[in-house]
Amino acid sequence: MVRVVDLHKSFGSLDVLKGVNLEVDKGEVVSIIGSSGSGKTTLLRCINFLEVPEKGRIYVDGQLIGYRETKEGRLVKDRRANLYRMRSQIGMVFQLFNLWPHKTVLENVTEALKAVKKLPKGEAHELGIRELRRVGLEEKIYQYPSRLSGGQKQRVAIARALAMKPKLMLFDEATSALDPELIGEVLDVMRQLAREGMTMIVVTHEMSFAEEVSDRVIFMDGGVIHEEGKPRDIFRNPRKDRTKKFLSTFLQYTARRETETGKDADESRPGVGYLSMDDG
Repeated sequence: MVRVVDLHKSFGSLDVLKGVNLEVDKGEVVSIIGSSGSGKTTLLRCINFLEVPEKGRIYVDGQLIGYRETKEGRLVKDRRANLYRMRSQIGMVFQLFNLWPHKTVLENVTEALKAVKKLPKGEAHELGIRELRRVGLEEKIYQYPSRLSGGQKQRVAIARALAMKPKLMLFDEATSALDPELIGEVLDVMRQLAREGMTMIVVTHEMSFAEEVSDRVIFMDGGVIHEEGKPRDIFRNPRKDRTKKFLSTFLQYTARRETETGKDADESRPGVGYLSMDDG
């Protein structure tokens, strides 16, 4: 479904991706974890070609993204129309919702259906209402984003992406901007998508969610995939010292934060026993 080959991306003198190779099967849920600056978000943005890599190839459903290959094997930039067509098949949910404040919930969901897919207004509205019902927001269709909670805004963003009938969904830390009590409603929608067989690549700091829902977890560090495996193996028995250090530091930070907010930390963290491991 997704194949990333030797992907490189830099910003000025900073090398962010240093030869990433990744394959994701149809219906697979892959979570990407790692510290800030490890290249997680840049990888997602390259898959959707919001960032243009300097080197490497990205295939989605067998189609090369952003380029076409000549008979001589050279890559040349693809036509913009082809890029837009492929991008319409890849849904992406961002940290900060990216909703239009001057449009209603329904208008936010249906705008791309009318502008990109050229659907008639009635058909677009019917499809938009269906997707908003799917994420539990049918009663909010005529409200504006300013009247919604953060969790509701993110569910609108998910409905907007789903309305395009994507083959692949990318989630870039979809809960990071939410208050703790609102995170669950967004994760519930993502869990439902996973149960329905949606192919998903999820950048997240929600470790319990990643362990519960993912078929595979990837730990990125320094612009490369440092370790990957089954969720239980990564969270409870990581092989690499760097992975162990990241998880130990992250879980200890989470424990302190949840203690400060009065939450029982052990209820929400994966691999609690891992904190007692000696990571050297």
